[in-house]
Amino acid sequence: MTDPVSDTNLDSAKTLTTVVYALQAASFFFGITYIVAIIISYVKLDDVKGTWLESHFRWQIRTFWFSLLWGAIGYLTLILIIGWFILMADGIWVIYRIVKGWLRLNEGKEVLPQ
Repeated sequence: MTDPVSDTNLDSAKTLTTVVYALQAASFFFGITYIVAIIISYVKLDDVKGTWLESHFRWQIRTFWFSLLWGAIGYLTLILIIGWFILMADGIWVIYRIVKGWLRLNEGKEVLPQ
């Protein structure tokens, strides 16, 4: 069975996936890029359905929502000191997800759901 996406479109989608990882990384300096990254991930998800890149888009989407959840919990508990640790752990986790996803992308492999 052939891939539902042409080689040209797959190369374009791989480039876009790289851009989304870069936008996620840039969000540590410019927060708005995280919003741009999640919008791109949702808009282009259907274009990569059935390809190895679909796992990367889902990985990026999960990274966004879980980091938002833990960021909110951390922010709400800042006064209790534990919030600082939650925010730090959230930031480290996001960096891990970006690095792991980017490395798997460069290897041409799916990202394994974690």
